[in-house]
Amino acid sequence: MNNDQTLLATFLPQSSSQIMMRNITLAVLGSLALWLSAKVQIPFYPVPLTLQTMVVLGLGAAMGWRLASATVTLYIAQGAAGLPVFAGTPEKGIGLAYIAGPTGGYLIGFVFAAMLVGYLVRFGASKNVFKTFAIMLLGTAVIYLPGVTWLTTFIGIEKAVQFGLTPFLYGDVLKAALAAGIFPAIWMLLGKTKA
Repeated sequence: MNNDQTLLATFLPQSSSQIMMRNITLAVLGSLALWLSAKVQIPFYPVPLTLQTMVVLGLGAAMGWRLASATVTLYIAQGAAGLPVFAGTPEKGIGLAYIAGPTGGYLIGFVFAAMLVGYLVRFGASKNVFKTFAIMLLGTAVIYLPGVTWLTTFIGIEKAVQFGLTPFLYGDVLKAALAAGIFPAIWMLLGKTKA
């Protein structure tokens, strides 16, 4: 019996013969959503504030840990191949040079955050406002851990916290609150339409 309570597993069931094509399609669409979210920016220095974190965490909550982390990995692979998918590309470089730059740690954090959020929602946590909020904040912390750590190697710990963490905290709490409203509402809406 499948106890996976992600939106994807619940509302897009599939047979084993359909699963690979569905997952490939969703991973490509998810990587495109990440690409677009990277280009919606509010200027900050040195790291722009984008909608990427919300999309990363949303992918985890909707897809589950395996597909969400594969989707984020595909997105990073697209950038590594030279596509201008990241925030600030192509102006700040492309490909592996960009990934090795100051924001590379955040990209790695995206994968782990998508995995963590995707794993935790499997047990129905995204149906509850408070649990969703907590999971989104935890996912955000998982993005910051490698992000700020890697940024520290470029500008030191004080400046990394000053420029790579502190300016984004209020925005990230707001994004977590939005997700805490959106995901339980989707579950409620879909639950009513499915009955």
